[in-house]
Amino acid sequence: MTTTSTAAFVPYRDLLVELDGHVGIIRLNRPPHNFFDNDLIHGLVEAFDYLDGIEQCRVVLLTSEGKAFCAGANFNSASPVTPRQLYKHAVRLFRTKKPIVAAVNGPAIGGGLGLALIADFRVVDADTRFSANFNRLGFHQGFGMSVTFPRIVGVQQAALLLHTGRRIDGKEAVRIGLGDVLAETGTLLATARALCDEIATSAPLAVMATRATLRAGLADQIDAMIDHEATEQEGHFETADFKEGVAAMTERRTPNFIGA
Repeated sequence: MTTTSTAAFVPYRDLLVELDGHVGIIRLNRPPHNFFDNDLIHGLVEAFDYLDGIEQCRVVLLTSEGKAFCAGANFNSASPVTPRQLYKHAVRLFRTKKPIVAAVNGPAIGGGLGLALIADFRVVDADTRFSANFNRLGFHQGFGMSVTFPRIVGVQQAALLLHTGRRIDGKEAVRIGLGDVLAETGTLLATARALCDEIATSAPLAVMATRATLRAGLADQIDAMIDHEATEQEGHFETADFKEGVAAMTERRTPNFIGA
């Protein structure tokens, strides 16, 4: 892979960015788990803005190096995860102009699932795993998922997955509409690239206009929601239940919540 670097744009150090034909490719490069923090999200915004400004680019493929697409936020980062600031960066990912295809290699957990939901389409395979594990950890969902998740899978499925934190595979994701294409084992990237090429064959101005129509108001809805999500999270981070949720996850046991 070649990393695109010009005088006008140098990718954030934990991102690989290239343009291959009409397909812009962005890879998270923090293997093995690709945890994100404020800096990485800001870097993603810059990468998407860069590709939006290149006429040759008609569609963006988002994926990751390592065994996980994204396992969520890194609370131990040198760039602390402050929900309100992070989500204000993240909402800009929903204001991009060009279609996004996510090749979800391995787990997309918590905020990693939220990241996968910025895409217009998700290509999955037998190794893909999704989990909205926020409530199981003792806090409210974020990353605009209060808007994006029910929009994609419906209110009932979103509630079921948020309240239980259960983990689902690629086949189940396609069944409920969270995944759009189920790739054969070993063909995830090739299948995602084929979808990108298929989209890129359509008239680019028409594609961007159609996408803008279908997503009309989405970014504004998310922008309005993230303050509520951040407020809920900030309160929950101070609770005993949050501490217990994190401890239970670390110790690989069932949490014992007390409602305080």
